[in-house]
Amino acid sequence: MSSTQMSCTVFIVDDDEAVRDSLRWLLEANGYRVKCFAAAEEFLQHYDAEQVGVLIVDVRMPGMSGLELQEALIARKAPLPMVFITGHGDVPMAVSTMKKGAVDFLEKPFNEADLRAIVARMIDQAIELADQAAQQRNHEQVLSRLTAREQQVLERIVAGRLNKQIAGDLNISIKTVEAHRANIMEKLEVTTVADLMKIALAKTGEN
Repeated sequence: MSSTQMSCTVFIVDDDEAVRDSLRWLLEANGYRVKCFAAAEEFLQHYDAEQVGVLIVDVRMPGMSGLELQEALIARKAPLPMVFITGHGDVPMAVSTMKKGAVDFLEKPFNEADLRAIVARMIDQAIELADQAAQQRNHEQVLSRLTAREQQVLERIVAGRLNKQIAGDLNISIKTVEAHRANIMEKLEVTTVADLMKIALAKTGEN
């Protein structure tokens, strides 16, 4: 296991203390960092979206269910791969959770080898999501360096407008548009329009 994988946290949310303890023992024995919660509400109070991790959650719990927790995390746009465990699983429920982004769905008693494999896969996914989030924050930071006018020019470049058209849109000269384009490229530290588009579209979630 790499140091990056070891820095990830496996969150366990289950109202059954015996299940929490067995999962913790299994995963810590395999080198994972584990945090356990007896309720979904408690987990949400402590969860930090910038913390790289994965979630193992029971479907049926007193109070907020695992399915409701999934909905809450989706609403937060939390980059958290998750797998459901339950003693009451059925096919429609499995299909529903996975359509909403769950990595897998396991019935109790679950196969330990299968769970280890799933956790390893989820952690790889969590690392990838964290990298994407960091890249997104970096894009937003570099875009904030642009002036209001440069933002206007960039929006039109992304829309496919030519320099002459941008000049007409903003009632400025073509040379001024060219100067703004050069400044934008320099500030964003890109050398091609393709790289410029990649950063601009990433901010809007279109990339």
